[in-house]
Amino acid sequence: MMKNNGYEPEIIPAHVDEEILINMSCESAAMAMALKKAAYIAEQISTDESSDSNDGAVIIAADTIVVYGDEIMGKPVDQDDAYRMLSKLRNNYHQVMTGVAIIDTSKKLKICFCDTTSVYFKDYTEEELLAYVKTSEPYDKAGGYAIQGTFSKYIDHFEGDYDNVVGFPWYRVKEYL
Repeated sequence: MMKNNGYEPEIIPAHVDEEILINMSCESAAMAMALKKAAYIAEQISTDESSDSNDGAVIIAADTIVVYGDEIMGKPVDQDDAYRMLSKLRNNYHQVMTGVAIIDTSKKLKICFCDTTSVYFKDYTEEELLAYVKTSEPYDKAGGYAIQGTFSKYIDHFEGDYDNVVGFPWYRVKEYL
């Protein structure tokens, strides 16, 4: 999305524990994880003496969760977990929340926000679900699906920002850039 809008981001993976914290709101959990990732990258570039990117770097990190009722659904750990999640979401709706953290290292500025989109699923068959969880797609996606992937045919509609469900609410990020 950034490249499509004239930016050339440097992608740096944040190697952090992605365990979701309990005893906080879903929105807070998504923002806390995004901030954890952004802070990790800020620390990495501040200690990298060979890098010119630590002067005036703008770090953007995001973390997306799926919320169904009181359950926060992260990435499925295995086929059974993907099946469990997607069975609950069948013929129902859930919320996709993406927490975003932006750190401007030159201004020592930190911004966090959360964007929420409601997604409504169709009633897919047991056979369709079993076939899908046997693919590789569910296992690096919160809730076990990608709105832009093969599972899109089972999405009835959504209320909110499509890009947020993809995992990067561009319209909100560009306001800060």
